[in-house]
Amino acid sequence: MTEGQRSKGIPPTFTEERAIEEWMEEHLTELKQSVSGQRILYTSLVISFVIGLAAHIGGYVLLTSVPSGYIGLLADLLHALGWSLWTGVVVVVFVQVIPETKRRQIKQAIEAYEAVRRDKARVSAIREGGVLERPLAKRAEREQNQKRRPSRPRKSA
Repeated sequence: MTEGQRSKGIPPTFTEERAIEEWMEEHLTELKQSVSGQRILYTSLVISFVIGLAAHIGGYVLLTSVPSGYIGLLADLLHALGWSLWTGVVVVVFVQVIPETKRRQIKQAIEAYEAVRRDKARVSAIREGGVLERPLAKRAEREQNQKRRPSRPRKSA
């Protein structure tokens, strides 16, 4: 990139790749967060809505002030473009964003329910296994203790 790097024999593409790699290492978590969610969709929808509403209002103002000629045609086109842009965003919100949000909420609820069921199944399996294993283990332990102890003669009264 600089004359010093070129004179040392380091190719500029290698230093650029290293700089890109370092930048990626620094910003990796931010990039993952921005890509994993719906942030890009929401941002583009908000920007489109604002631009569409501004174009719609601007076109309307131009239509009322200059109704004829090329400027009138431009005002009409701007008005129609703005109207179609912001109403398109509203349609996308109702058709895409709200159902997707509901789908994610339902999916999270199902995952939470399944986790609770798994935990209950584990606890009941541990309890059943513990209840069944304890008497058997105690019996085996008693039998071993009896084998180890020498039999005592009984006292007669």
